[in-house]
Amino acid sequence: MEYTHYSVMLNECIDGLDIKPDGVYVDATLGMGGHSLEIARRLNKGRLISIDRDAKALERAVLRLEPVMDRITLVHGNFRDMDEILSSLKIDKVDGMLFDLGVSSPQLDETDRGFSYMADAPLDMRMDQNDSFTAADIVNTWSSDRIKRILYDFGEERYAPRIAEAIVRNREIKAIETTLQLVDIIKSAMPSQALREKQHPAKRTFQAIRIAVNDELEAVSEVLSTAADRLKSGGRLAVISFHSLEDRIVKNAIASRENGCTCPRDFPVCNCGFVQTLRSVSRKPYIPQDAEIEENPRSRSAKLRVAERV
Repeated sequence: MEYTHYSVMLNECIDGLDIKPDGVYVDATLGMGGHSLEIARRLNKGRLISIDRDAKALERAVLRLEPVMDRITLVHGNFRDMDEILSSLKIDKVDGMLFDLGVSSPQLDETDRGFSYMADAPLDMRMDQNDSFTAADIVNTWSSDRIKRILYDFGEERYAPRIAEAIVRNREIKAIETTLQLVDIIKSAMPSQALREKQHPAKRTFQAIRIAVNDELEAVSEVLSTAADRLKSGGRLAVISFHSLEDRIVKNAIASRENGCTCPRDFPVCNCGFVQTLRSVSRKPYIPQDAEIEENPRSRSAKLRVAERV
């Protein structure tokens, strides 16, 4: 299958990273390589470390990045292991890091991956096919309370109790093995007015299960702290998120390094020992332009936050 690839907010990311030709950069979520390609094109003596936990993404990227591969090191790994990856490459500090937290088009479109609620596929949703834990394990073995909790926490799904109960009730009759089985169960649990909403009724549930399968949000919170420590003075951190929960985590992670002082506002000097390490480049996140959304509707919910090491 061939893909028309769109790199979300490509120009904004490149501008936000403020790339130095001799700098060292990290694309922590390689995907189809669009961001990596444009970063590497701006390097001469510099180096780009491109990481992805999906081996298929790395295989595709080799072809796309061939013209600039002399400036790139590809790493099959999880971005949450950023510290270990950089240490193994004998890299102490970098000039910029980019994180695109979305699911790539191939992962959505390849029927064997199970990320999409629009086509029938095995309930998989693993970013790394070497992992053994899948979406089917969640829907067929987790308790109703545990499923309800992830739907609330990771999907902000207001019908979480009804959906969780329907999943448990249906699996007692027959194992839930495919995406469209799950979609039908979700729809059966929701009131008729919810089914008429513009957003697909299964979107929030699929988002929540994908996050739980891949342990995504905990990884994001952890790795942004590592990223801040690994940046050189003046280095840039750019993070693209695709739903409000992710964006809130990114925003709070930056804020904790930017405004973490706990002293009362009327104190003339800080006595709590807080040292600012990040400064937001923009008070508000960047969002896609209308032209980009028209060309790539999947970018509609994206937000980009950029911070600089101080």
